[in-house]
Amino acid sequence: MAEPKTVARPYAEAAFKIADAAGRRAEWSAMLSALAQVSADARVRTEIGDPSRSAGHVSGLFLSILAGKLDGDAENFVRVLAENGRLELLEEVRGQFDELRNSREGVVEADVFTAFELDAGQLAALIAGLEKRTGRKVTARTQIDKELIGGVRVVIGDKVFDGSARAQLAALETALKA
Repeated sequence: MAEPKTVARPYAEAAFKIADAAGRRAEWSAMLSALAQVSADARVRTEIGDPSRSAGHVSGLFLSILAGKLDGDAENFVRVLAENGRLELLEEVRGQFDELRNSREGVVEADVFTAFELDAGQLAALIAGLEKRTGRKVTARTQIDKELIGGVRVVIGDKVFDGSARAQLAALETALKA
């Protein structure tokens, strides 16, 4: 059986082509986010997984829940996903769509872990430094991690910038043992 990421890729690429051609990447991102939220609901998941439910019934459920929030292309997209039994992949489709969008717009997402909450000025300075280092616009998701003791650890894709006190102490320990 294929990985969900692999199966979702052509749907994400198709949605991105539609959105990009119309200049509506942000709107499509919002619509896919709403669709992913609906698909995550336990009751909706039960309907999706029920083999006695037709594709028309399941797509109709999505369209009625999100009435007025989807454009015609997005409604057709839901119908195609339902006909192919792929509605459970909406979260993965949304994630891949956002990756394509970020790539097109020159944006990179950073996970920022800090021991203490950063104020707006500190976060702005950190983002400015990351933008200078990466050469791209950075959007940050911050999380508190008390185990860092102090400092900050930033994860951008597969790169980790660890300026935490915990990492510095570990490096000092290694140096002293050598």
